[in-house]
This record gives sequence, C-alpha cells and structure tokens, in this order.
Amino acid sequence: MFLYQFHELARSWMTPLTYWAEANARAFSARGSWLSAMPGAQRVAAANELLYRIGKGYEKPAFGIHSIEWQGETYPVIEKTVASRPFCRLQRFKRYTDDADTISEMRGQPPVLVVAPLSGHHATLLRDTVRTLLRDHKVYITDWVDARMVPKEAGPFSLDDYVAYIQDFIRLIGARDLHVMGVCQPTVPVLAAIALMAARGEPTPRSMVLMGGPVDPRESPTSVNNLATQKPLWWFEHNVIHPVPGHYPGAGRRVYPGFLQHTGFMAMNPERHFMSHWDFYQNLVRGDLEDAESHRKFYDEYNAVLDMPAEYYLDTIRIVFQEHLLPRGLWDVAGERVDPSKIADTALMTIEGELDDISGLGQTRAAHDLCTSIPEAGREHYTVMGAGHYGIFSGRRWREQVYPRVRDFIAAHTGTTRRARTAGRTARRRTGS
Repeated sequence: MFLYQFHELARSWMTPLTYWAEANARAFSARGSWLSAMPGAQRVAAANELLYRIGKGYEKPAFGIHSIEWQGETYPVIEKTVASRPFCRLQRFKRYTDDADTISEMRGQPPVLVVAPLSGHHATLLRDTVRTLLRDHKVYITDWVDARMVPKEAGPFSLDDYVAYIQDFIRLIGARDLHVMGVCQPTVPVLAAIALMAARGEPTPRSMVLMGGPVDPRESPTSVNNLATQKPLWWFEHNVIHPVPGHYPGAGRRVYPGFLQHTGFMAMNPERHFMSHWDFYQNLVRGDLEDAESHRKFYDEYNAVLDMPAEYYLDTIRIVFQEHLLPRGLWDVAGERVDPSKIADTALMTIEGELDDISGLGQTRAAHDLCTSIPEAGREHYTVMGAGHYGIFSGRRWREQVYPRVRDFIAAHTGTTRRARTAGRTARRRTGS
C-alpha cells in the first residue's frame, strides 16, 4: 500500500548524494580545475558520474525534432498540440518552407497518425519513427500523459477510453485521407477503433500499419505473455497497483507506477544493463566521449518512465493477455462488439521482428485472419529478419529496410489522383521546371 511513498522517500534521501556525485564528476573532469590534474582524477570523475546517473530521477525527454533533411534541403519543424485530453495530447510535427512548389507538394503528402504505446516509456521513444516519416508525410502522434500528473477528478482511464481517444483523433484529422500506424501495444486498440468505426458505417482510414503488437498473444508466447497468464488478475491488482503520493497532481489515483515498470525492464536483461554501465565507466576513463554520450542518450530515454492508469493496465492484462477477447471475437467496447471483419475499405500492413522477445512471431500477423473483408490487394506482411522489438521502428533497420516498405504501402493506398500530382511536382522540381 505504501510502496510508492517509500520509493519517493528513498529518492528524497538519495537526492543530496546524487547532487554531490554530480558536483564531484564535474570538479574532477573540468578543464583548468586543479582536481582534474590529480592522479586518478578520471576514474574518480567517471565513478561519480556513474553514481549520479544511477541515482538521479529521469524526466520525460523532448522529441527534439527541429528540422529534417528532404531532397537535399533542410526544412524547419515545429511541434504543436492539435488536441488535448486529460490523458493524452495529439501532437503535430509541421514542416515549414517559403518555396511555393515545396509547400504544394508537402500539402499533397498523406497524413499519418502514429499511435504510440502507453506501456511504460514516453512517446518520445518513437522519435526516430517520427523523424523518418516526416520525409514523405504529415505526421501526428499520441503523446500520453503520465497518470500521476492527471488529477483524480478527471476520472478513470480504461482500455475502452483508449479506443475512444483513437477514434476521436481519427475523426479530428479526417479519416478519408488518413493512414494510422500502431506500434507495439496500440495494435489492439487501433484495430478495435477502426473495426467499430467500420461497423457503424463511418469513414475509416485508408490504411493501418500494425507493428510488433499482441493482436493474438497465443501465437509464439514470450516471457512477457507468460507473466501475464501465470498470475491471476487479483495478483496484479494487489501487487503492482498503488496510489499516487500526495505531492503529485494525481494524488490518490491508482496507477501501475513507472518505477516498478522500470524495475521489470531492467530485470529482463540485467547482465546487458550491468555491462552497459560498466562500459560507460570505462569509456569515461579512456576519454571516449562519443560512446559515453551515446550511453547517456539511450538511458535518458530508457530510464524515463510514466505511471499507467490502473484501470487501463488491468483491462489490458485481462482482455488482451489472459482472455484473448479480440482474436476470440468476444471483445465488447462500451457495449459494442469489436468485429474486425467489418473492415473493408482500410488496407492492412503487419510488421514483425524475427527476434522480437516482447511480441512473438505471428502475434501481429494474426490481424490478417481477423480482417477477412479486406481484399488481397490491400494486404501486406513483412517479417524483418534479424530485428528485435525496437529494431522494427527505430534505428538503421527501421530507416533502411522497414520504412521504405511502409512508405510504399502508404503511397499505394493514397488516392491515385493525389499520387499522380505529387509525382508530377517531384519530377518538375528535379528538372528545374
């Protein structure tokens, strides 16, 4: 009951030590400081920075996407909030230029809504996904709010609410020209949202791209799936759900705390994280600042976690992982049955990583078995050989192997007339006409 409070108390006790370690790291490494000239100064500085980074708190990082390179030119990018809900902000990354032809071409590019996972890390984990998509698309992303920052008066947030948010954002952007990408956990609510819209006769997006998610966790279950099925639901409610302490805006709200999620992340690969920190220390001692900075950037993101609303988390455990209601055709959202076979006008692309240890092979591809009304010409599946979970949406494999397939799939299911106009403008620009 008081675990969250004890964690916050321990953090407050650690704060003076972390500040002291940060000051020591700077003092023993700063150029011109007499301390940096002492024997063993580099080791002292390295040890103190490591202690500081282990003990400090990590806030949500910024997306930090201020410009993109496109067709040999650099274009500024502004991040703006399009819509705000208690538990989510819809962010738009808008590209700017004063060239009339380029403006016209950018306006003709298809919009993409990236639905980021609400599963521990912030939406900024998809920074590379967004930056790459911006080359050829107008990009929106769901930026989920840390539940401890949402006042209790805003009410609960369930998996049903998650589906409703996605539908609201699709309608706001405009479904007729939109393409939706669900990365990891959102594959399930994205599929549900579009299925419900189709069943009501509403316009649905032109395509959906589902990447590395648990559409049917019964396929190639992983250790994550096994954990969810080996314990009864009451175990999760009594062991990982805690009230937010009094000094946060969401005081009293029941959540799955970020620090517990982070502990679970680290426990999955403790040896790898230990060696990563040891290598960081060695890089600092050797003066290999480039590798040390890469470590800082990775763990600034990896260690920044958010609290998840208890209702949403428990719904996900029960509906997705324990009872498998979506693939069994038994899932009701706000009293409406989710029937993916109602989707007929939205193309479907599924992407999986060969070495994904979070969503096993076949879990995402299962969406094709559910969406029986989508014609064969509107389907595609891609297994990324040699890629783990994060490799399918971030890093070199994403940029060089996955993205070209996604770009071409979206282009193939964007209006023919629009594609022709865009191709014509591109040709004119390249020939100088």
